[in-house]
Amino acid sequence: MPSPRPLLLDDPATGLDIAGREQFIDRLEVLGLTRLEPASVLVNRQLEELPPGTTHAMLLRDGRCLAAGRVGEILVGLQASACFDHPVRLTRADGR
Repeated sequence: MPSPRPLLLDDPATGLDIAGREQFIDRLEVLGLTRLEPASVLVNRQLEELPPGTTHAMLLRDGRCLAAGRVGEILVGLQASACFDHPVRLTRADGR
């Protein structure tokens, strides 16, 4: 990686209506499929807004890392429930 161009996003869909949010997520997915795919970091409190190409996740609570690793291992009910301090049931549909 001689010249990585990272993409840093912090709650990028905040304030968008549902159509705008879905169009934004679609664009992130297309960007992730291109040959010039940038390394990206997405900070988000809305798990349903994670693009399908998301490979890794980190769950933070009170500024501390609760879990980090591959999405399928990290975004599971018990860990998400601990992160949000509320019972959470997660399901995956269409890659999200």
